[in-house]
Amino acid sequence: MAGLIVFIILWLGIIAFVIISQWKVFEKAGQPGWACIVPIYNILILLKIANKPWWWIFMFLIPIANIVFAIMMLHRISLSFGKGAGFTVGLLFLSIVFWAILAFDDSVYKKIEDAPAA
Repeated sequence: MAGLIVFIILWLGIIAFVIISQWKVFEKAGQPGWACIVPIYNILILLKIANKPWWWIFMFLIPIANIVFAIMMLHRISLSFGKGAGFTVGLLFLSIVFWAILAFDDSVYKKIEDAPAA
């Protein structure tokens, strides 16, 4: 029983850490921090941070395409904070650590514009 209580407390601590990290990232990007805890709306705000259209949220409903669009969104977020492709891989596979790095380092959000159509 004591092991279960320790596990629950540890798990709640990890969840709180993730929420705090994403909250700080949202605020760094000039968005409301509380948006990170609202389902679906948080994806819309992430798309806004990545400077992608709102309708991309529908792409997250399509199997396989959702993975591709999520990676593209995370990469744009990485670029917006002055990070590279390696940081995007970190956000994909070690998200707890890399959201925290993004939240607590001295990186500055800069909106990445899309390249003009040729």
